[in-house]
Amino acid sequence: MKVELPHLEKTKLSISIIGGNEVQPHSLPYMALLESDKPICGGVLIDQAWVLTAAHCPSIKKVLLGVHSIKADEKDFRQVRKVKKSLPHPCYDGTDKVNDLMLLKLDKKVKKTKAVNWLTLPKTSKEPKAGSVCVVAGWGTTKNNVNRMSDVLRSVNVTVIDRVMCNSADYYSLNPVITSSMICAGSNGRNTADTCQGDSGGPLMCNGVLAGITSFGRMCGLIKKPGVYSFLSEKQLKWIKNTMKGSKIE
Repeated sequence: MKVELPHLEKTKLSISIIGGNEVQPHSLPYMALLESDKPICGGVLIDQAWVLTAAHCPSIKKVLLGVHSIKADEKDFRQVRKVKKSLPHPCYDGTDKVNDLMLLKLDKKVKKTKAVNWLTLPKTSKEPKAGSVCVVAGWGTTKNNVNRMSDVLRSVNVTVIDRVMCNSADYYSLNPVITSSMICAGSNGRNTADTCQGDSGGPLMCNGVLAGITSFGRMCGLIKKPGVYSFLSEKQLKWIKNTMKGSKIE
């Protein structure tokens, strides 16, 4: 991750998930690969016609579902949709990194298959406690110094870090401020575990429930610079559900 920039834009560029492993193909059927002119972000399919991602992911034109390997011929698994409408959170602030969420309305509904299926949003929000082990996934870079995304979908376990610690001088030093709308998660102090460039917009899954969306960090894989995720609080869940309800697919 790069200083002050989202996972998408870090200067020490990315391969993919740091310290993780390739997932079983199509075992995370809600994962979406997002493209502008090329793959740049991840996303989460949360409905037949909606994908949740990060607001800092720019100009998404196409959503690929059922992807495991970007390069492989997976036409039997893939479903490709155009983005009909991008709806970033109305209070997104790219400087303070708050409300880094965006909904993408697809041009037509997806078909439920073994490789493509949406993830049901939680009915209520529960913030994961410090020390909780959660899972992140994406096609982002796997090393700080490699300027390409991972070909295959990868995941890694990350440990939730206390917000006070994450704001401390050794960590983010209030630059930016890690607010109650964010979750810090990364190394358990011994291993290297993180998201990196290209992982933005992907899921933070805690106890099998979607708890956050990959937002930003500083470099990738640094023990005291963990990844920061937009927390799906009650307020954010309400915004997501109301936005989808108010813009039903034709």
